[in-house]
Amino acid sequence: MNKAIKLYLEKHGFERFCPKAVLFDMDGVIYDSMPNHSTSWHDSMADFGLDMPYEGAYQYEGMRGVETIKTLARIQWNKELTDEEASTMYAHKAELFAKQCQQTPAHIMPGIKTLMQYIKENGWKICVVTGSAQHALLDKLLIDFEGLLRKELIVTAFDVKHGKPNPEPYLKGMQKCSVEPWETMVVENAPLGVRAAVAARCFTIAVNTGPLPDEILQKEGANLVLPRMTALAEAYHQWYPSAYRAE
Repeated sequence: MNKAIKLYLEKHGFERFCPKAVLFDMDGVIYDSMPNHSTSWHDSMADFGLDMPYEGAYQYEGMRGVETIKTLARIQWNKELTDEEASTMYAHKAELFAKQCQQTPAHIMPGIKTLMQYIKENGWKICVVTGSAQHALLDKLLIDFEGLLRKELIVTAFDVKHGKPNPEPYLKGMQKCSVEPWETMVVENAPLGVRAAVAARCFTIAVNTGPLPDEILQKEGANLVLPRMTALAEAYHQWYPSAYRAE
């Protein structure tokens, strides 16, 4: 951890790293929801004649759904879809995702509540920064994490013009938390999300909860890569014991 912080400070020219907020991605970090996304992306796009491989959901994770569809159409059809066309297709994906969640509910990721409790004990702010516009999960956040999450500290696809890998979502999250990059820790699981957080100059921890190799997350600039959320919760408790309080 100390080596990672040193390299981070040297890269950005910051004098110190004094985190006061942790910004979490949602899918694959807070909820084990990526398998449902993978299935619904594949099936919904197939209905329109687009090929979205199951692993493609992990590749494009974090990007706004409409932008993902536009990208696929650009690559496979050599066509630029309108916002209306892409929104119609995304609505179908969201419908299939909601049905998939009813059949196979997305469980809370093991270790995440423990980690958030540690963070709360240290007086840090907790913010969710997601590219999702899926009400099936967004509506669950404040219920499942009552006392840990606040509505005003959630950034979704509805709050930004440019989704990940653009840094706007994380810049928005820092703005909501009233913190600077050197006061911010980001927890991500997706390559595009890591790229966005790094572009926002945040200290970025990638937790590899999906099928992609660690090297992809490292190449995007993650300061640390861990194998699961429980490992991060354990590590955080060692790095920042509850006796510590943010200034």
